[in-house]
Amino acid sequence: MYHFFAYMGRLKFIRRWGLMRSTQPENDAEHSLQVAMIAHGIAMIARDRYHKDVNPEHVLALAVYHDATEVITGDLPTPVKYHSPELRTSYKQLEGLAARKLLGMLPEGMRPAFEPYLTDGEDYAHQLVKAADRISAYTKCMVEQRAGNHEFDAAGENVRKSLQQIDLPEVQDFIAEFVPSFAMTLDELNAPEGDA
Repeated sequence: MYHFFAYMGRLKFIRRWGLMRSTQPENDAEHSLQVAMIAHGIAMIARDRYHKDVNPEHVLALAVYHDATEVITGDLPTPVKYHSPELRTSYKQLEGLAARKLLGMLPEGMRPAFEPYLTDGEDYAHQLVKAADRISAYTKCMVEQRAGNHEFDAAGENVRKSLQQIDLPEVQDFIAEFVPSFAMTLDELNAPEGDA
């Protein structure tokens, strides 16, 4: 018996934004789905608009599992995770241990196929997932701010600035074309073109 997918099913119990007061709680399962959809969209723009050699479905799978190790480590808040270089290095080591534990929950023949999804990489596909992760964080801040929650003002500004530094046109296109909608109400989203 292998426990990998039972563990993945527990991502819904890992709460995000643990140090922040949220109007709408968010868990790792919800977040991973949103990151996967965003990363897939960015990869499709990269492939179809900029003719980059990228497989959107591979990027999608990377994004689905991008926070998988948090089912063991929990979601360490960003201010804690990046408090010092020593803490960041220690957390990276902890993530590596968690990835190995999760890989051990798969049949041996499946482990090589899953290893890229559970380990952090610096290749282009992982860069797209990291950008999508940041976009997801930014949209969370936008939604909270729209609800009147000023708890997310500074976080939103910091994430916005980090997104501006991403030098990938496919990411900037996604931000320009899709992200503003996250600040809209359902009525605004449903308004006929030109009626807003």
